[in-house]
Amino acid sequence: MEVIKLWNDKREREMYENFSELYAIIKATEKLEKAYIRDLISPSDYETECQKLIVHFKTLSATLKDLVPNIERFAETYKMDCSAAVYRLVTSGGVPATVEHRAAAVASTSSSASVVAECVQNFITCMDSLKLNMVAVDQVFPLLSDLSASLNKLSILGADFEGKVKMKEWLLRLSKMGASDELTEQQARQLHFDLESSYNSFMAALPNAGN
Repeated sequence: MEVIKLWNDKREREMYENFSELYAIIKATEKLEKAYIRDLISPSDYETECQKLIVHFKTLSATLKDLVPNIERFAETYKMDCSAAVYRLVTSGGVPATVEHRAAAVASTSSSASVVAECVQNFITCMDSLKLNMVAVDQVFPLLSDLSASLNKLSILGADFEGKVKMKEWLLRLSKMGASDELTEQQARQLHFDLESSYNSFMAALPNAGN
């Protein structure tokens, strides 16, 4: 029996593999959203898993931006019926429902919900970039600068907030280095630790929705 190939060369094979991965991410997000809505998963576990899916989605969709410029159309083409996933990954700006709820609570105290979402995304981007070994000063500095700027927009965070202080210290340290210099393994590990600690403090500082 003749074997029918989906691809003719390595490039086509990679394209189909990426399509398959994108499909899997969207489907997984849909299942996660439904599990959260039905209280089948704790908010903390949901948030952790959702952030992982969002990061993977953003990375893959950036790679496929020319082939898949519209995620909604991709979902329709493959009859995915994943409206909850499309909302979470695209419409919401790539923010977990738990963060979205906290952002709404912050907005009710006259702070911007969009800034909270911006802070979350900047934290995730910074931590993810270190995992991808993006440790050159000209790679790290702009990301930390964006994070610092977004944190400074939130009035609920005081000047002594851990994240603000830590980012200021790191930016000062990096400003004394050359653009092509790279963080050592120890420095990168410490920065990731500081980012993770600051992120947890940031989430704890947000008012709980419904309180």
